[in-house]
Amino acid sequence: MKQTTKRVSAVLAASALAVSLTACGNSGDDSSNASSGSGGKVTIELAISKASQDSAFVDQDLLDQFEKETNIKVNLQLLPSEQITTVLQTKLAVGETPDIVQYNLASAVTDLNLERNFEILDNEPWVSRVVNKNVLSAHGHVYSFQVSQDTGMQGVVYNKDIFNELGLSVPKSYEEFIAVSQKIKDAGITPIFMPFKDAWATNIWTSAALADYASKNDPTLFDDLNTNKKKWNEIPELATIIDQQYQLYKQGLTNADVLSDSYDMAVGKFLNKEVAMMFMGDWLIQDVETKDPNVHLGLFPVPYADNVLMGASPLGGQLFIPKQAKHLAEAKKFLEYLGSKEVAQQIVTEQKYVSNFSDVTTPELPEYKQEIVDNYITPQKTVTTMEGYLQVDMSEMYRSFQDVYAGGKSAKEALDAWNTKFQQLMKDKGVEGF
Repeated sequence: MKQTTKRVSAVLAASALAVSLTACGNSGDDSSNASSGSGGKVTIELAISKASQDSAFVDQDLLDQFEKETNIKVNLQLLPSEQITTVLQTKLAVGETPDIVQYNLASAVTDLNLERNFEILDNEPWVSRVVNKNVLSAHGHVYSFQVSQDTGMQGVVYNKDIFNELGLSVPKSYEEFIAVSQKIKDAGITPIFMPFKDAWATNIWTSAALADYASKNDPTLFDDLNTNKKKWNEIPELATIIDQQYQLYKQGLTNADVLSDSYDMAVGKFLNKEVAMMFMGDWLIQDVETKDPNVHLGLFPVPYADNVLMGASPLGGQLFIPKQAKHLAEAKKFLEYLGSKEVAQQIVTEQKYVSNFSDVTTPELPEYKQEIVDNYITPQKTVTTMEGYLQVDMSEMYRSFQDVYAGGKSAKEALDAWNTKFQQLMKDKGVEGF
């Protein structure tokens, strides 16, 4: 899903890069401040969602240093988070492609026709140093770039300080979760922040909960959905999961304006201690604690039932190069720069990432991440979230969930609408059985 960051410091300016990074010659006119002709400045376009604008790869110090060393300027295209899939699909279809796209690999396979639209990166110079190619690969080829091999963990982000001040424990069931939320509300704090103007945010609770349910009770569920042996509106447990989240809103345990509030408000809400919890991934914790190390956040599994597993989303925030990129060589040069030992080490160190390069050292992990490793990853108490199993764009599912909060649909009606759309998407994709 969404990848966040702290700023990469100006130390980059003093780094003696081991790779030779030079300008790549004439690539046409620069739309901003470039000259044309051999040796002229080239501007490449990097498309990124607004919710991911704090990505480590678009830190301004880093971009400035890259431009200084290569005469290649990186211009950011900030796309609306709730429309990024549709916008990118349109750009790819009409040939108005950016030079680089930041997206999620699993979603790129299903949403953006990865094999048809993006460059295979197997032979790029940084690939030989990659430790875990699986998190960058699909169909046997490396298609994406990341310096980290972390997967995002999805659950309930919570403010440990608020919990400690109110004498609260991490809830282990839905009933306990409601009780904890009510005590937080009684203390004058909004218990749960739902930024459902961004449709994808409606699915964090659902995606992790359904994955946990399937792993324990119906291990063939996603295969059955993908082969049309089972339909989305034939899963009563899923309707219950959707309604559980809705009831938290109806009981006044959330922000009032769920369909007006957006993800980019979340960091400020946690920094100001306006909210105590949010259904989200651990990338949010990194962003909040980067801005204020005195805020202590943690993550626990979505408590839709007893003894649930932590949701593990596919690795997010990878960079991809479209085959139709106007400045293909320069785009690859940018990935080479990010993958150089010095720059990658700087990013990994500041982001507290688990390094994915053999010559880049993983730093000491922050408390919240070490807790996740100790309590969930090491004892194997995680489950891949729903996005990891589906073959089509899920945007219409998210919009159906929004309709529930708008009062237009029940949970069952939302699943009816999504099932109809899913059937059509799978048929259009040519999947057998539809």
